[in-house]
Amino acid sequence: MEQRPYVLAETNYKLLKDHQVELAVLPWGATEAHNYHLPYGTDNFQAEAIAAAAAGKAWDKGGKVMVFPAVPFGTNTGQHDIYLDINLNPSTQLAILRDIAATLKRQGIPKLLIFNGHGGNNFKPLVRELGLEFPELFICYADSFRALDKTKYFDKEGDHADEMETSLMLYLQPGLVLPRKEWGSGTHRQFRIKSFSEGWAWAERKWSAVTEDTGIGDPSEATAEKGKRYFEDLVEKTGEFMLELCKADTRDMYTKD
Repeated sequence: MEQRPYVLAETNYKLLKDHQVELAVLPWGATEAHNYHLPYGTDNFQAEAIAAAAAGKAWDKGGKVMVFPAVPFGTNTGQHDIYLDINLNPSTQLAILRDIAATLKRQGIPKLLIFNGHGGNNFKPLVRELGLEFPELFICYADSFRALDKTKYFDKEGDHADEMETSLMLYLQPGLVLPRKEWGSGTHRQFRIKSFSEGWAWAERKWSAVTEDTGIGDPSEATAEKGKRYFEDLVEKTGEFMLELCKADTRDMYTKD
């Protein structure tokens, strides 16, 4: 395997001891069932692959970016009774981020991007709290699955082990995807209370009551070709974002318009 100098797990102290990182990227996924056919580490495979490829784009254009090893466990409180879905409470996530932020502060790395690949993670309140605690550190997060309009790439809606995620895994890790005959339908139940479905009211879904196969969204039309196109466009957009963050002056982040 060829070393990527912008991926911390692959690089070495010889290279880094005289190198100043401007932006640390922390992929964050989850370990959870993804329908019958996708691996438990789907979110981690995707977040790491997208983050590393995007960082490579930024690196090639002079961005001083470093991708950290992914955090493989996410908030899965609504899936506590799904076998071997591993939960980290938000308070645990905050503790992990606090330790990482303290390390970056000590070592003079000024920016942190949390690159989220799991819909159950909600980093906004954590970033707010850490921003007060570490005012010298610019902290932000991005949801990889919100960066592009999925309807331009995929035919069927969904948000878990759906056509999008299945297509990405068919492209990134085809050997870990079961044959199509094993795929669940991804059918799911909605709340009876309409306001929750409208998006302005929220309650956590109990996964075992919502879906039979743990999927939400029909994956049947997924293809590796769709996954490749989506991945490449997502990497391009994310790479530009990382480069902008690397070059940004955190003392001058706002326009006058």
